[in-house]
Amino acid sequence: MFLADKGYDSDHIRQSLLIHGILPVIPSKANRREPVPHNRAAYKHRNLIERMFNKLKQFRRIATRYEKTRASFLAFLSLADAKLWMPSFVNRA
Repeated sequence: MFLADKGYDSDHIRQSLLIHGILPVIPSKANRREPVPHNRAAYKHRNLIERMFNKLKQFRRIATRYEKTRASFLAFLSLADAKLWMPSFVNRA
């Protein structure tokens, strides 16, 4: 599934996603003549994705893309993810 906001509501984007086997979960714009139905339950998960990106952007190296190579960027992304993930396991017994 491809979760996106109304800014990505176009027939071209929807067709391209469907051709590649991806289900678009995009609400229709208010000015669309024939609204396209979307999965509201799946669309609610978009908020979780947005919050995750906001947390990752708190790390300056990720927000400004200091690392130039893909490998080093993904490595730091993994480190940042681990740092965000670890507090949820502290003091659990």
